[in-house]
Amino acid sequence: MVTIRPIKPQDDASLAEIVKQSLKSFGLDIPGTAYFDPELNNLSSYYAKTPKRQYFVAVADNGNILGGNGIAEYDSANGVAELQKLYLVNEAQGHHLSYKLLDAAVAFAKQAGYQQLYLETHHALTTAIHLYQRYGFTTLDHPLNNGEHSSMDRFFIMNL
Repeated sequence: MVTIRPIKPQDDASLAEIVKQSLKSFGLDIPGTAYFDPELNNLSSYYAKTPKRQYFVAVADNGNILGGNGIAEYDSANGVAELQKLYLVNEAQGHHLSYKLLDAAVAFAKQAGYQQLYLETHHALTTAIHLYQRYGFTTLDHPLNNGEHSSMDRFFIMNL
């Protein structure tokens, strides 16, 4: 059984490691990716800064952190949130856990009053792209704004 819950400070180190290992496995441990985000080692404090942000963590029965994803403001004036840092450990992949994390994130984004959910990813992350398309995200051929993740080259949006 897996529990989806909001992030706690004690989750920070595990989640940073999951994000870094996942990106590194695809050769994406490069500038312009989440690998170098300044908040990566302190996700709990980053997402606690405003009630318009939340990060959800997937936790196994034994307490191991399996991954997570977050919601934060992207274009507040237009009601757009960004789905951020959806990553899972290898052994948790293929069990529809990403869908459960997305469900929690989308429910939060709606409750927070956002009207659209935006995300950026990379063409090498084919499983993630498939997930986003199946979940109902629509492909954009360009980023919404000049995002900080300049190495990302696939962009998606979903109306809430």
